Amino acid sequence: MKEAGYVYILTNPSFKEDWVKIGKSSRPVDIRSKELDNTAVPLPFEIYATLKTVKYEQVEKLIHKTIDRLTDLRIRQNREFFNVSPAKALDILKDISTTLDDAEIDEVYLGENRKPAKQQADTEDCHKRQQRPRFKFSMINIPIGATVVFTPTGIEVKVADDDKVEYEGRLYKLSPFVGTFMPKEKQNTSGAYQGPKYFSYKGEILDDLRTKIENSK
Repeated sequence: MKEAGYVYILTNPSFKEDWVKIGKSSRPVDIRSKELDNTAVPLPFEIYATLKTVKYEQVEKLIHKTIDRLTDLRIRQNREFFNVSPAKALDILKDISTTLDDAEIDEVYLGENRKPAKQQADTEDCHKRQQRPRFKFSMINIPIGATVVFTPTGIEVKVADDDKVEYEGRLYKLSPFVGTFMPKEKQNTSGAYQGPKYFSYKGEILDDLRTKIENSK
């Protein structure tokens, strides 16, 4: 099985406020950031956030492509530097992470204060503990054959499997369905969606039903 790697968002005190470097690494990001600390930049890079996944190469390409779609935000073509705020880059990374089974996001840099190393490790453990399993209809007691509603348009679809719906003779997982049928005026900038937030069952959003069940345990 392929080893997990990292997609990282780096900032630098010598950069403009809304400049970031977004890249990938098969090794821990702190090692990569130290390699980038050379005479080309006057100050060391700081890790703003990371995403760990086996699909890190695809995620890096997707986040670059997503930011490029927004406008011409790449500072130089074929480089990993973007004229976008770190917070905006992190929002896009979070959106993409919802489509992955193994995503682990670590928000290393919060506000003006960088976390001590131990706190970073504690936070990473916390993120791992809080990582939700991928949504399945059985989690919220919705049977196969039931009808759920795609709330942005009111389309009714049938539950065909524990994690798929059927529409017009085709099977879809929830997140790809949202990406395919979301009206253009309601689309987000990343093109990545948390599927259960856009479907309802008997008038209740699937993600809300899941949260209620999780909180009752």
